[in-house]
Amino acid sequence: MSVAEPQIDFKHELVISTPKKKRLVDISWRSIILGVLLIPPNAYWVMMVEGIYHRGHPSVMALPWNVLFNVLVLVIINLALKRYVPRFAFTQPELVTVYVMLWIVTMLAGHDSLQLGIPAMAFTSYFGDDSNRWGYLFTRHLPDWLVVTDRDVIKGFFTGYDSFYKWQYVRAWLKPVLWWCSFIVALGVVTICANILLRKQWAENEKLSFPVVQLPMAITRDGGTSAFWKSGPLWIGIAIGAGIDLLNGLHVLFPSVPGIQVRHDAVDLQQYFTKSPWNAIGWTPLPLYPFIIGLGYMLPLDMSFSIWFFYLFRKAQNILFGGVWRITDNLVPLFGMQSFGAWIVYFAFGMWMARGHFKAIWLRIKNQPGGADDSQEPVSYRVALLGILIGLGYLIWFTKMMGFTAPVILGIFGIFFLMTMAITRMRAELGPPAHEMAFGMDAASIMTVIVGSRALGPINLALMPLFFWFVGRGYRTNIGPGQLEGFKMAYESKASPLRLGWAMLIAFIVGSLATYWAALVLQYSQPPQGGSQIAHGWGQWLAAADRINNPRGPDLLGILFLFGSVLFTGFMFFMRSTGAWWPFHPAGYALSMSFGVEYFWSCIAIAWFLKWATLRWSGLRGYRQLLPLAFGIIIGEYMIGAMWSAIAVYKGQFIYDFSPG
Repeated sequence: MSVAEPQIDFKHELVISTPKKKRLVDISWRSIILGVLLIPPNAYWVMMVEGIYHRGHPSVMALPWNVLFNVLVLVIINLALKRYVPRFAFTQPELVTVYVMLWIVTMLAGHDSLQLGIPAMAFTSYFGDDSNRWGYLFTRHLPDWLVVTDRDVIKGFFTGYDSFYKWQYVRAWLKPVLWWCSFIVALGVVTICANILLRKQWAENEKLSFPVVQLPMAITRDGGTSAFWKSGPLWIGIAIGAGIDLLNGLHVLFPSVPGIQVRHDAVDLQQYFTKSPWNAIGWTPLPLYPFIIGLGYMLPLDMSFSIWFFYLFRKAQNILFGGVWRITDNLVPLFGMQSFGAWIVYFAFGMWMARGHFKAIWLRIKNQPGGADDSQEPVSYRVALLGILIGLGYLIWFTKMMGFTAPVILGIFGIFFLMTMAITRMRAELGPPAHEMAFGMDAASIMTVIVGSRALGPINLALMPLFFWFVGRGYRTNIGPGQLEGFKMAYESKASPLRLGWAMLIAFIVGSLATYWAALVLQYSQPPQGGSQIAHGWGQWLAAADRINNPRGPDLLGILFLFGSVLFTGFMFFMRSTGAWWPFHPAGYALSMSFGVEYFWSCIAIAWFLKWATLRWSGLRGYRQLLPLAFGIIIGEYMIGAMWSAIAVYKGQFIYDFSPG
């Protein structure tokens, strides 16, 4: 782990540094209009493959494959425009704008977001009956301006073979959809403004490396250049990635064609641990996704090492608790509290590092000497702070009108913004390929452990599932990280961030409407699917029903693990401060303690070894020579995987699922 690591520059693949002053060009309105036009088909695409088929899952990756596919197509078109009609060609800032807008709608339509929130608007009214008493437990507490209760209207939503385009249906859904869209836009305003306040600190003062944006920036440089595509290692990588996906797709269509098994559900290592205590290890897949190996190659070594190490550390806890100590109670809170405790410390560390920047912001807001320069920010720091206050005010009013009590409102938004800013910083610093923290990490579970379900009360618990979509299931589709990455891409491409901020806000407005439209149209028309968004809606309501029917106090063991995690994470930060030799990164511990790393842990282990060996034996030069190979593998899989997905949407039959979720 002592191997010196490179920081990659988008232009020269060296150390990056954003100058404090540079001449910035305005982003054109035509790129924003293009982004708006591409939002509805992408919302439909994501909802079809994830919400209906439960396959493909572009939204769960830090670099969504549908977004990169759109940009790649635009770059190919742009190469022709630059050659024959250069005055109509797109610039890099314009392509970056489209990328960011499509990223936002992908997160809104994603697997952990509105695919859960939209069915929740009608779930208890349809599935409630005398046996489960959901009408008494839930429906009577749900605000009628946020849900749809008419069974004649919602029957087709859950059974399919119908059409949403009936005035009775549209009228019933319109009011709650518009209210929820206003909530989403307010969330967007707060997160955009928060990223404006923190951008300079993380991008310029700390000079975080932003690994996720390396490939989009390389592809879109100068609007796309033929020079990028002349790399031999790049085409070798494209051949590998595209070849595997092409072969596996043909294998699905024609079983006689051999396939190359790389999916996480192909091998379960648990089958080799048959005796106690080892059989308590639980589901342990062995994913071998080539594109995730490529993404992992760009991670810092300490992060990639920590991801797979702490995943195995969690498995060791499974064996210890379940196999040796024979603890038969639910272990989920123990792991969830470890993860949440680590995120608390990681968030606190990020805020502590930014304390000088916050002081400079405050001086700037008060127009006092020593204030931070905000002349090249999307808006002034005073306006950004005002946006946060207005947005938070609306969110608090919204939740108060729903019926939540003040302490629970504080808990919900405290957890959401803590996780959002911590994940955003982690993405900027380390860039893991995904960041799912499922099971025990939602606001309801965390507050139940800390204060108990009895203290929360039946009304708060009944309302909680309506918020599962943004502070609940897994955080893979969190709306914060891509905004900061978008601002980083704008500055690196010498674009004025002001219009990019407007583009983000427009994407939230149009994207939320497009997402509800796509979900409703598809749910009413498509036949029910076994793994669809409807199937994933049960867990939140069943958990809430259990908490209401069986009220209990705080989980003392879970609280103990929370404090233990805080101390352990603080110890890791202290050890990192003593020298570069410490191999463990606290973010890897935070990420791996809760469910989600299962989908890619072994891919990261392979990427870690390849990068370590390359830097050890070939140094920075060898790493740079292999980077186009990693780019090519990602591009090859994304292009062919997207092709299979598009064909599946057209034919109504899913073909090959190259991306986990």
